[in-house]
Amino acid sequence: MDLFRKSNCVLVAASFAWFVMAGAAVGRAAEPSIKVGVILSTTGPAASLGIPEKNAIALLPRTLADRPVEYIVVDDAGDTSSAIREMRRMVIDEKVDVVIGSTVTPSTIAMTQLALESQTPVITLAAAAAVIAPVDEKRRWIFKTPQNDSMMAGAILDHMISIGIRKIAFIGFNDPLGQSWLSEITQQAATRGIDIAAVERFARTDTSVTAQVLKLTAVRPDAVFIAAYGTPALLPAKALKARGYGGKVYQSHGVANGEFLRAGGRDVEGTILPLGPMLVADQLPDSNRIKLVAMRYVTEYEAKYGTGTASPFGGYAFDAGILLAAAVPEAIKTAQPGTAEFRVALRNALESTKDLVTTTGIVTMSPADHLGLDQRARVMATIENGKWKLLP
Repeated sequence: MDLFRKSNCVLVAASFAWFVMAGAAVGRAAEPSIKVGVILSTTGPAASLGIPEKNAIALLPRTLADRPVEYIVVDDAGDTSSAIREMRRMVIDEKVDVVIGSTVTPSTIAMTQLALESQTPVITLAAAAAVIAPVDEKRRWIFKTPQNDSMMAGAILDHMISIGIRKIAFIGFNDPLGQSWLSEITQQAATRGIDIAAVERFARTDTSVTAQVLKLTAVRPDAVFIAAYGTPALLPAKALKARGYGGKVYQSHGVANGEFLRAGGRDVEGTILPLGPMLVADQLPDSNRIKLVAMRYVTEYEAKYGTGTASPFGGYAFDAGILLAAAVPEAIKTAQPGTAEFRVALRNALESTKDLVTTTGIVTMSPADHLGLDQRARVMATIENGKWKLLP
């Protein structure tokens, strides 16, 4: 009995019984197991994202539809060549039924061609909308659990408008994620009458952005938006603080982890950012359908890894497990794991996901939408006394 096959009401009431029953597979030894390849960035610049994702994989059930599940977890170190190599090994050598990963946008984009050629569904944990949109022939095997940049960009700009900000500066990674954010911010700012007065870029591995910050502050913006993820996003934040910048500082949801708070300290106090509901679940009203699912994930995660360790990045991996728990029972009705037919059936089942509560939002996918989240998957927050605080 798989928890996520039930209605959302029953899903919540069942208190994640699927984890309790994870080791209870019986009488199915002769039938093929389900093989899940997991490609994450657990070392390198994105390790602060990849490590909680790997931790969350350990929480996923070891049976689905009464079949044993094998998770094969590898590290691509945030490197596209490594991601391609590991994806090739997963689909050719391991013959996995599905892949979870990668952590970052460039690695996921690099894996897309192999997903198409092998017809293997991929549930990516990368943020940029470009990994799934548009859902053309190349991307029809790729699904995603994190919110799209467009959704979060809209929340950021709406907040700016609400407090009277009309002139901003932008600094972001010089990679596809940074470009995606710049495109979204530029497009949506224009429709809201917000002027982007300066644009600067930096590499994930840079050790200084002083020159870029000097150019940003020279235009006297009302706010600066930093489009980066993990602890590398601290570099411009600290540089702005050191220069005495007095305007508002916004970050993306890519910094939403405890390490960013700890390493940033006073330099990130007052930072404003969009979050998924999970990180402030205890501050949400009880009527919010996401609240209980998110809080149960936090409870499971922190029971294993310590108080205050849960992050949205682990939640994205956990959500991939929720998606599979709903899709596998449907796929297995028509094909057996380990076959091309099962991979096709699993892809089709993922695409047919309807009204499924995850730690991030409520998912309804379609042939044109391989994310399936709406505005319920975002809230605005600030950093106050070293903690996330939900904004009204």
